[in-house]
Amino acid sequence: MTRMILLGAVEAWSGEIYSDGWKRPGLGTEEVLEKATGTRLGTIGIASAQDVAAAATLARKAQKAWAKLPGPRRGDILREAARIVLEHADELAEQLVRETGSIRTKAQWEVRITARELLEAASLSSQPQGLLTQTLESGCQSIARRVPLGVIGVITPWNSPFILGVRAIAPALALGNAVLLKPDVQSPIVGGVAFARVMEEAGLPRGLLHVLPGAAETGAALVKEPLLNMVSFTGSSRVGREVGAIASGQLKRVSLELGGNNPFIVLDDADVEAAASAGAWGSFFHQGQICLTTGRHLVHERIAEAYVDALVRKANALVVGNPMDEGVQVGPIINERQADNAARIVAESVAKGAKLRAGGSRKGLFFAPTVITEVTPGMAAFDEEIFGPVAAITTFRTDEEAIALANATEYGLSAAVVSADLARAQHVADELHSGVVHINDQTVVHGIYGPIGGLGISGNGFGHGASSNADQFTEWQWVTLHAQLPQYPF
Repeated sequence: MTRMILLGAVEAWSGEIYSDGWKRPGLGTEEVLEKATGTRLGTIGIASAQDVAAAATLARKAQKAWAKLPGPRRGDILREAARIVLEHADELAEQLVRETGSIRTKAQWEVRITARELLEAASLSSQPQGLLTQTLESGCQSIARRVPLGVIGVITPWNSPFILGVRAIAPALALGNAVLLKPDVQSPIVGGVAFARVMEEAGLPRGLLHVLPGAAETGAALVKEPLLNMVSFTGSSRVGREVGAIASGQLKRVSLELGGNNPFIVLDDADVEAAASAGAWGSFFHQGQICLTTGRHLVHERIAEAYVDALVRKANALVVGNPMDEGVQVGPIINERQADNAARIVAESVAKGAKLRAGGSRKGLFFAPTVITEVTPGMAAFDEEIFGPVAAITTFRTDEEAIALANATEYGLSAAVVSADLARAQHVADELHSGVVHINDQTVVHGIYGPIGGLGISGNGFGHGASSNADQFTEWQWVTLHAQLPQYPF
């Protein structure tokens, strides 16, 4: 195992969970493997329901003191955390490559944007906490102020664990909350241990961040824990439904960012080569294992063949292999189950009449970038979230047909429209049922400032972003002040 400066004190965290310091877990341990080679990267602890309950008790106590700390002081700790992330950027990026199968370019971007998320969250702690409202009573002061929710449960996936963790952890802490983090067991070092180490080094008081890796049992305990005031979940729509049902039944706030089956609409006046380049990135980047991935390419029939030819050339030119090797552009799928599922979707779609134009094969976890055409509703490649490097192409004749095809899904996370006519593109975009819409770009755009959230089975509409984080992680409290108690008629 590569020994790193930030993660190098393996004896401190190996086989442990982080809860007011490193300690033994209640559900044993699990090995973490490099996805491209199967090499052992380390051992992490698996948290039990009892571990979750104990962490919540500690977090509740620590949160009360943390909320009383002046906001700018909380921000100072997050700014120091950002500095530490950048100081260790190379080692964190390498860990992302090995643990998630990410190519190096993506890993480096993820580390940099994680540092930026920390800085933007730090700025939240210095913003006004509320406002002075109007009142019909003389001699009364009326205040609306933001107060922390309390203890936040954060459940993150394996595909982009650093950025998808920090975008909830950082604003939650900045606004005076404590956090219980459950990283996925497939990427728990960079998605969990790294946060504990960074925050330790930054001086975060103990008890405010707990790292509790685990699978379904740990996640269920976290969602059901009565001392939690909110659950932030990023993952599949199937699990998200269960999380939402349990949390809502307890009247907890719940933020769900779930799967996507995202349309990329290419109108007939588009630059075909540029559109195909954007479409290739949208479908093949990180092996298509991003909720924002372009699932369906909806292309005007007039330019469809030229678009297919360009996309096939780009798919065939991509280098598949171990992302630790220079020049590799497509790494491994996360596990056999996911690779099998992507292969199934392609095979079932071809059996129903879709045409395989590129790829379609795999060696273990290495899946060739795949292009299939003549895809129609009712085929798995049109209806399902693929989560593999597969571009499914469907043609249309009119803008209205494109809109109908784009909206022919229960999902509603991200969508994109490409056209030389901005007014036409805006008209199409305005009709799309999607939480995120991009004009003249592809669907895999992760920003810091605009809210990212889904509609339908892609989520409950809460948006992660600097413009909406205060709404996510605080609640409004109304306070009135009278110099004297008002007189009442009885």
